[in-house]
Amino acid sequence: MKIGRNAISASSLIALALIVMISCEIHAQAAPAATDAYIVTTTGGELRGLARSSGGAQFLGIPYAEPPVGDLRWREPVPAKPWHGIRDAVRYGNPCAQPLLGDWNKIDAFLGREDCLYLNVVTPDWPAKRLLPVMFWIHGGANVGGSGGGSLYNDGTLVNHGVVTVTINYRLGVFGFFAHPELTRESVHHASGNYGLMDQILALHWVIDNIARFGGDPHNITMFGQSAGSIDTGILMTSPLAIGLFQKAIPESGAPAAVLVETLAESEKNGLGSIAALNLPPGEEGISAARKIGAKELMEKLGRRAEQFPFVAPDVEGWVIPERPDKVFAAGQEAKIPLLIGTTSREFGDKMPSDQLLKAIDREAGDFAPNVKIAYGLAPDAQGNVNQPTDPLYGTSGQQWTADIMFHCPISSEALWHSAAGNPTYEYELDHAIPGQEAQGAVHSSDLPYVWGYFPKTGNIAGAFGAVDTKLAELMETYWTNFARTGNPNGDSLPVWPDLRTAHTYMQFTENGEGVMSTRPLRAAQCEVYREFTAEKLKASK
Repeated sequence: MKIGRNAISASSLIALALIVMISCEIHAQAAPAATDAYIVTTTGGELRGLARSSGGAQFLGIPYAEPPVGDLRWREPVPAKPWHGIRDAVRYGNPCAQPLLGDWNKIDAFLGREDCLYLNVVTPDWPAKRLLPVMFWIHGGANVGGSGGGSLYNDGTLVNHGVVTVTINYRLGVFGFFAHPELTRESVHHASGNYGLMDQILALHWVIDNIARFGGDPHNITMFGQSAGSIDTGILMTSPLAIGLFQKAIPESGAPAAVLVETLAESEKNGLGSIAALNLPPGEEGISAARKIGAKELMEKLGRRAEQFPFVAPDVEGWVIPERPDKVFAAGQEAKIPLLIGTTSREFGDKMPSDQLLKAIDREAGDFAPNVKIAYGLAPDAQGNVNQPTDPLYGTSGQQWTADIMFHCPISSEALWHSAAGNPTYEYELDHAIPGQEAQGAVHSSDLPYVWGYFPKTGNIAGAFGAVDTKLAELMETYWTNFARTGNPNGDSLPVWPDLRTAHTYMQFTENGEGVMSTRPLRAAQCEVYREFTAEKLKASK
């Protein structure tokens, strides 16, 4: 998976583009004792949940699929078998097996197992008084790390705005995105890879079948996610297997247009290389042997092949993903649903030296490189030196270029394509930095405390939160949940947020915690030339 051919090294992509930096008390479990008042019957059997400290109830660690272990590794997920008696749903299920990528996922990496296909349901009212909109979350982490459990998702105020939230675990890395010719041969769909996406789809089916018992409306589901979860949301908007399973989407800081999804042949070639790296034969015998290697041992033996692009990534295998998602969006053939989509102002902007930046632009933009350099103010001075202008909001030209090409412009393009196809579309940018992190600006993942209404005291998104942050969280949560209810974020005396179909402007969540509409399209000059050179690449790929 790449952002254009030869743009940035594969090892840099995972660090810059997709990893969501969350290390914030993610497995806190404190909660009141469960009682029989919190028993609910599902298609799999009875569950006993527990009271939520701020009201309502939570049901944690619900299995939606059989453990994908042994012979089920690298296969389509199988719905969970029914159980007998009452199953306690009072603690999170295992995170999915994942390599240690940094402090942000150290707990998930330590606790990770292949037996991990669990989801969590949180509701503001118990017993349920009426059916509420459902917000179905896909966590970030480069499709390699992270989980759907923790205080960030369960202990905030988002559900208090009258929604039921569902967070899930899905297979990651080599377990969720590994393709191989033998796996393609044994598949009834003649496809391999994308098992993590299949998990997400199966979890959606579980929600449709069961969420009414928790007070959620199975006909009013909003899929939302951040970083890799945002990219996956966009991918599923183009997948025939997911069309109709959710009615609205909120991708945050990620778009399929930012990444070149590998072909099945390319992914199979990478899989053959991984099996060879394990000193196993290339065919059925090798896959059979690989399925017997323990999860941690497999990741250790594969090293970067277990955690980095292009070795583990979604692929166009003809089943879950029949066509490149960017092409589907460009043709206006994605799901015809309301979309609320946006980014942060800095994301993962890279402070690269001017000579390196100029070379990167030449490689990526080709004949359009001169226009790109003009858009970023990269004109040589009298001595022939190129100095990088610095924008107070977006940073240096190097920071702007990397954030634009991997986030701002692909996200803006997805929004414009979706709007041009006649779909309700709302675009935003978060400019408010986490307090204490003002020097680096509103970077990747800065939106999470405000969307979920939870202010962590430790970790990468912790800060000295105050009244401005509380106000901003209330504003964003209200917009998000209005959208989940009706497909339109407006109402409740909020600042008016126009549909992109009527004005090519976006909502700016400002440094002082306000919501203000922009006067121009998102990164207008820079993204205009981006769309010019990427359009040429789309044509060339046909």
